Amino acid sequence: MQEFVVYIMYSERHNKRYTGFTSNLIDRFRSHNKLAHKGFTVKYRPWKVVHVEFFDSKKEAMAREKFLKSGVGRAWVREALSL
Repeated sequence: MQEFVVYIMYSERHNKRYTGFTSNLIDRFRSHNKLAHKGFTVKYRPWKVVHVEFFDSKKEAMAREKFLKSGVGRAWVREALSL
């Protein structure tokens, strides 16, 4: 069974957060920090993963990601992770 991960990355240099989901955190993190040539995360490198949550289904992971990107979710991230 495939596992899905919701992750939050933080760029200390730029004081930016990024929330996403994937089925392969290591490859996705490598893409954000080294491989990608365009997109939001490229201009705020380097990133470090500061929070991960595991889910059994893509649907659950997508719902959690959507919540964390909402106003209430962003407030939770700031408070829970002190970011």
